[in-house]
This record gives sequence, structure tokens and C-alpha cells, in this order.
Amino acid sequence: MRKLLIAAGVAGALAFGLAACEEKKEEVAAPAPKKSISRMDQMYAGEEQIAAVASGTAERNADMSIMLTAKGTVPSAGYTRPYFLPRIYIASPPGGVYEVDVVAQAPTTPAAQAVTPISVEGNWAKYNDDRVQGVTFITKTNQITVKVTPAKK
Repeated sequence: MRKLLIAAGVAGALAFGLAACEEKKEEVAAPAPKKSISRMDQMYAGEEQIAAVASGTAERNADMSIMLTAKGTVPSAGYTRPYFLPRIYIASPPGGVYEVDVVAQAPTTPAAQAVTPISVEGNWAKYNDDRVQGVTFITKTNQITVKVTPAKK
């Protein structure tokens, strides 16, 4: 009888162990987030990234500077002084795609909490050679990447 109880206990432990192994096989690890080689530049008091970006363009000018434009939204009315804040790089990013934060001055007085469209435009003259192939516009909730188009003749 004793041998029978020991054998039943061992068989139960093996079955439980195999069931645990099968459960582990079904678990899928989430992919690691893409790591950026840039870091955010300093923002001034009251400035923050806009809520979302819907579209953007990057067009090279005749003087080789880049005209950046973006259309997006902010969480309320009253945001002022929208601009692009380029990220800081130690070395050139892969593929020549640079990142910029889309930033605006938040309202200082309470405003109606209604999603409001915002348009941002700025000339980026830092790199006047062909190293910039694309630009990623980064906001609080999303980002989009656009290619730099050549200058119009």
C-alpha cells in the first residue's frame, strides 16, 4: 500500500510539472521598445509636447536649410508659441532620420478642455548638407516620420 501511495504521489507531481511547462510555452514576451540614440533638449517652464501630430512635411530650401511643418492637436485652447525642438545626438542617427519634439507654450489660465488643432512651422538651418534624409516629429501620444523633399527649382 505504501509503495502504491508513493507511486501515485510521484505520478501526480510529474503531471503537475508537465502542465506547468506547457503553460510557460504559451506565454509570449512583449518585444523590447526601440531604443533611441537621441535625448530630449531642455524645455522652458510651461512648455510641453503637443498632444498628437496628424501630418508633417520636411522640405529643403534653396539655401539647404529645411522647412518643417506639422499639423496636430493640443488638449485645450490657449496654446501659444509652437515650435520644433531638435533632439540632441552624439553621432548621426541611422539612415539620416533626425527626431524633433513638437512643443508649445501651455496656457497659463484655465481654458475649455476641448481638443484644438495647432499648426507648427519652422526653418531648421543647423544641417545645410545632405545628412538629413528624414525627420521624425514626436508628440506626447504619437510620432510620424517624413522624408526630406528636395528644394523646388
